[in-house]
Amino acid sequence: MMDPESGLSQNQQVKKKESWRQVLILAYQSLGVVYGDLSTSPLYVYKSAFAEDIQHSETNEEIFGVLSFVFWTLTIVPLLKYVFIVLRADDNGEGGTFALYTLLCRHARVNSLPNCQLADEDLSEYKKDGVVIPSESTIGSRLKSILEKYRVLQKLLLVLALIGTCMVIGDGVLTPAISVFSAVSGLELSMSHEHHKCSEAMFADLGHFSQSSIKIAFTFLVYPSLILAYMGQAAYLSKHHVMATSYQIGFYVSVPEKLRWPVLGIAILAAVVGSQAIITGTFSIIKQCQALGCFPRVKIVHTSSKIHGQIYIPEINWTLMILCLAVTIGFRDTKRMGNASGLAVITVMLVTTCLMSLVIVICWRKSVFVALAFVFFFGAFEALYFSASLIKFLEGAWVPVALSLIFMAIMYIWHYGTLKKYEFDVQNKVSINWLLSLGPSLGIVRVRGMGLIHTELVSGIPAIFSHFVTNLPAFHQVLVFLCVKSVPVPHVKPEERFLVGHIGPKEYRLYRCIVRYGYRDFHKDDFEFENDLVCSVAEFIRGEGNKMNGLKDESDKDNDEKMTVVGSPSTHVDGIKMHEDMDEGNEDLPGTSELKEIQSPLTTPKKRVRFLLPETPKMEDKSREELQDLMEAREAGIAYILGHAHVRAKAGSSWVKKLVINVGYDFLRRNCRAPSYPLSVPHASTLEVGMICHI
Repeated sequence: MMDPESGLSQNQQVKKKESWRQVLILAYQSLGVVYGDLSTSPLYVYKSAFAEDIQHSETNEEIFGVLSFVFWTLTIVPLLKYVFIVLRADDNGEGGTFALYTLLCRHARVNSLPNCQLADEDLSEYKKDGVVIPSESTIGSRLKSILEKYRVLQKLLLVLALIGTCMVIGDGVLTPAISVFSAVSGLELSMSHEHHKCSEAMFADLGHFSQSSIKIAFTFLVYPSLILAYMGQAAYLSKHHVMATSYQIGFYVSVPEKLRWPVLGIAILAAVVGSQAIITGTFSIIKQCQALGCFPRVKIVHTSSKIHGQIYIPEINWTLMILCLAVTIGFRDTKRMGNASGLAVITVMLVTTCLMSLVIVICWRKSVFVALAFVFFFGAFEALYFSASLIKFLEGAWVPVALSLIFMAIMYIWHYGTLKKYEFDVQNKVSINWLLSLGPSLGIVRVRGMGLIHTELVSGIPAIFSHFVTNLPAFHQVLVFLCVKSVPVPHVKPEERFLVGHIGPKEYRLYRCIVRYGYRDFHKDDFEFENDLVCSVAEFIRGEGNKMNGLKDESDKDNDEKMTVVGSPSTHVDGIKMHEDMDEGNEDLPGTSELKEIQSPLTTPKKRVRFLLPETPKMEDKSREELQDLMEAREAGIAYILGHAHVRAKAGSSWVKKLVINVGYDFLRRNCRAPSYPLSVPHASTLEVGMICHI
């Protein structure tokens, strides 16, 4: 049935109503998460603005001048710049400084990740439209080609993104201190004088909400509420010129005395919520940096089984707490805290403006004059704040600079060491011709079972394999070279997660499997991951077997380098069946009777998966035999072979490189978390191969 007035069917009308209902719910939820920090600004803005000895005139021009400055700041920066322009530059729903960087990386084909492949560009989320479209403007295409050609410019772009990211982390230290301290300062006003001496978040939290919800919440509620709050304070200050103490220019003096305590409670609650918002945003940004190889590995706890974006990082939380307490105890007033927080926030704004100008030209394919107009208009406005913050450098503004330098050094040392380590692996990888010369048995004894060799290489044979077989000439009947890597997109769909291919002829039983995760994806546990991995290889074998029944592509000669996209399978894969049972530790399972495991009665029973061959005449005999070998190897057990590299600067390196690699990078590697995928692997099934890497 069609509505004659709207021209929509009943189902379309129901979906439209549900979507608007969801948008309004998200807009309501965003008030505390996204705008918690911005909404607490009236607590300390006027107090910080009049912290110096300002002579008040009878015309109140200084008070209304500050009000005018606040009004145009809220109008130009959050409303015009972020709500109507910057929010449109999301990375498939994700926001923040690093999201802008990944957006530029995909369009300009520059990347901080060394193991990127052309196949990654086929991901549906690699771009909103599914493909990378070159810039139409002449200047835009030249700028894109320049970025692709010169590594120095790529590094500068990365440094610019890291500066903004480090300043956001610094703001994560300062915002809880100044927000809570300003809210609690109302207690001192309510007590006697004797007891007196005892935005970026909006864009960074975009991934938790939607553009429409944030625009509605800010435009129709947050923005007018803030303007009214500042106007009310200005009206009060204009009628009360006598300031016996600094508290006379605070927020609470403009509140009636009878309502002061309830307002105080609400302000403290808002300050806590706003602080939690910036802390949560810090967790999200660090997870993005870690996934893209720009931050040491830390423990990431997913606090929600339904929403994967809700995470908690214990190490960062403790670090932020210690630094926040140090700032609060060291400063003890909102004046210097405001100076410090102001420089952090305005630096992030400037970085966002610079990155947005590149997005306008390269990604949106607009004229370069539009980008220049954006930079000059918003950049000139933000430069006023930046210069004012630099004047206060010795009065607290040095804190975010110091914190950013520390985090910047950690992030860049880790990224540099990781990049050099990968270059060493590429230069020392084993030639496939050497592998083929060994024959199907690889010149070693092939024992029952499956071996998973973890490597960061997406092509070639890692050096740890030759190092292993040289010292222990025996290996499993099925070998899988496994690469778990991150790609510069927020999420990778399950049907696009696995890339599987043969290494050498099929009778060698060598496979390469590349598992791709977005920088906001959730990594599965070891048991579910093993099942998905084995099913993906099995589905690849079945698919190759079906292709053999048709016409063979004569151009397909390099099977070792050709990869096929295989999705994450379910419990019933087309053609490959999985049967689950509970392993109580008391039954003799096929192929494992000699390896019984002694288990505690309280131990949770583990599920085992058995694979059944499909009874179909369409599959070729060789493919059926290959599947049978895979299933027998899986039933016999899986062994994990991990490389443990000791990284050292090579002889003849400069003292700076030796300091960075031998001291800085080595310290971070020894004290950071191990890669996420081998953490839950049983120790009895793990084998580490040590090597010394001179980079």
